[in-house]
Amino acid sequence: MAETEEKLQHENENQNQEQKVKYKGKHNKPKPWDDDPNIDRWTVEKFDPAWNPTGMLEVSTFSTLFPQYREKYLQDSWPRIESALKQYGVACKLNLVEGSMTVSTTRKTRDPYIVVKARDLIKLLSRSVPAPQAIKILEDEVQCDIIKIGNLVRNKARFVKRRQRLLGPNSSTLKAMEILTDCYIIVQGSTVAAMGSFKGLKQVRRVVEECLRNEIHPVYQIKNLMMKRELAKDPSLATESWDRFLPTFRKNNVQQKKPKSKEKKTYTPFPPAQPQSKIDMQLESGEYFMNENKKSEKKWQEKQEKQTEKSAEKKRKRDESFRPPEEPTQNSNNSNKSEEGKKDLTELTQSLKSKTNAFKKQKKTQYQVNAEEYIAVA
Repeated sequence: MAETEEKLQHENENQNQEQKVKYKGKHNKPKPWDDDPNIDRWTVEKFDPAWNPTGMLEVSTFSTLFPQYREKYLQDSWPRIESALKQYGVACKLNLVEGSMTVSTTRKTRDPYIVVKARDLIKLLSRSVPAPQAIKILEDEVQCDIIKIGNLVRNKARFVKRRQRLLGPNSSTLKAMEILTDCYIIVQGSTVAAMGSFKGLKQVRRVVEECLRNEIHPVYQIKNLMMKRELAKDPSLATESWDRFLPTFRKNNVQQKKPKSKEKKTYTPFPPAQPQSKIDMQLESGEYFMNENKKSEKKWQEKQEKQTEKSAEKKRKRDESFRPPEEPTQNSNNSNKSEEGKKDLTELTQSLKSKTNAFKKQKKTQYQVNAEEYIAVA
């Protein structure tokens, strides 16, 4: 009997071990509502104050600094911001002496996440976002993302050029990105502030970072987003991959071969001579042993010499404008041509003279005629 009981206990233990599935994390166990088809996990439900009737137990505060040029605008628009935050039970304070904005919870605060939203609001206001647009962050559907772009490029001139590339001519590239991502984007200094849905903010961050790293131009990113928007309208392509429809932009870095120098460099094992220091140069010229008066005199003389050189050069430039232009000189080719022409003329004159002489002789022979030859004899 005892053996049969032990066998039954072993079988039960093995069954229990098979049923228990080990999970790595403590909280990674399956929940009963994971497979519930009635729950939509992507919808953002509006907060109901009845969910938290007692309010907050502790006071949470956030503060941020703002630049001096924003002081006048914030001072004018602060009543509007105060009234917007008062609806959610959040207190705000503008300190013009320290140049800071502070938000904090009160006894009337019911939504625990509204303090984080209020913190984002003062961050956006300090980054030159207009107050009517920044107040929209208090809504549940709107989120914000502040992208720091100052540390992505070292060279300042290159950074300014790529930031302008992000804006485009007359901010056309930025407007196209706003339409395609359904986000509000503002580029200010070394930051890019964006407001919209999580999906749109993710796209904006990718476009901005790739543009500043010089990986893909924003225009190509806009083309990509336009094609994705058109493909999303087709329900048959919802479960398929869109890689075959989207264009691929490859960056081709063609390495140019450097021209080889004709002169062959002779190998020398010795390093080049060390350049002279300032003290060595003063020792050579003897300036090192001079008094301060003599040094000042030498500097004054050098200055005078430079002035005289500059004045002489300026005078030479002024005199050049009064010089007459040089006449064009005949080249050696032209002189050869003229000599050949002269030879041809002499030959022509001689031939003409010989012809005229021959013609004159012919005339003389014609006039010497015997009349007796033509007289009839009786």
